[in-house]
Amino acid sequence: MRIFRKFQFLFFIAVFYMMPIHASVNSEHLTSSTPPTYLSQFGFFQDMQNQIPSAEVHPYSLASSLFSDFTDKLRFVYVPKNQKLSYQQDKVFQFPVGSTLIKTFAYLNIHGDMEAQLLETRLLINTSAGWKAISYIWNTEQTDAKRSVVGAIIPTTFINEMGTSVDVRYRAPNQNQCKECHQVNKVMTPIGPKARNMDINIEYSSGSMNQLLYWATQGWIESSLTVNSMPSYEDKTIGINKRARAYLDINCGHCHIPGGSADTTGLYLNLTEETEEHIGIFKKPVAAGRASGNLKYSIVPGEPNESILLYRMKSLDPGIMMPESGRALADEKGVHLIAGWIDQL
Repeated sequence: MRIFRKFQFLFFIAVFYMMPIHASVNSEHLTSSTPPTYLSQFGFFQDMQNQIPSAEVHPYSLASSLFSDFTDKLRFVYVPKNQKLSYQQDKVFQFPVGSTLIKTFAYLNIHGDMEAQLLETRLLINTSAGWKAISYIWNTEQTDAKRSVVGAIIPTTFINEMGTSVDVRYRAPNQNQCKECHQVNKVMTPIGPKARNMDINIEYSSGSMNQLLYWATQGWIESSLTVNSMPSYEDKTIGINKRARAYLDINCGHCHIPGGSADTTGLYLNLTEETEEHIGIFKKPVAAGRASGNLKYSIVPGEPNESILLYRMKSLDPGIMMPESGRALADEKGVHLIAGWIDQL
């Protein structure tokens, strides 16, 4: 039987803590200059198909997550024994050498009868020379994933939250493309695990627990951190400005940030940016042309359809769309959110 009947993942975190766990991480592979051919060789999972991690590997989640063609993301982290993380407000945690961030992209299809599909698992391994990105593509039997340097295109179908079947050509990036998003000041870095994006509860076997507190119980961080928590952009109980800025931060702010790959545009969409022109308000594009849609400004307050930012979010043209990597579909909810935000500016 293939993985994840649609109800199984809902109980995943609680279940794995109650299971006898025997697998352990092969730390030699984390320091080797030649990564193993198969994901299973790392020992991150005691059950590959069901993504049940070994005792030394822990799940985590983000309040706001990057849109990637409606994929579900299963996140895990490995930190070497007796090692600690360092913390700086609004920055990604600084992980000790040997730490690994593990992210599996999948269509769990919890809204329909279609079986789940694991697509790829990306690793970020912190080595003595800095972070190293490695990608593994899952086989059709869903038993293991094989290392890929050139990436892959995976034609598949998933069930969206409306219960509708959607065809997609999912694109796993090649090794060089990882640098487009994961590089600041020419240094490879993680994106998601900032304290402000992790100040949320998830379910453990003992009940609901704040992730930061859980990490503190592991001895990785201090139990009291000063955190400017970032909300989920899907939380409609909060104001649209906070939701929109959270969306732009996680989807755009890793490139559109000083030192990021889109630094030269002068368009900075990270959460802490306060200068209106840098955020895009009445900001002229650095290079006009087809990608701008012949529009004048990145954001025109009150005029979503006159704003380059929204024009590029809507597009599926590879020469126009933003983000330019990591998607083949448009994020309708994101487009609706940013359109509403621009409209009320």
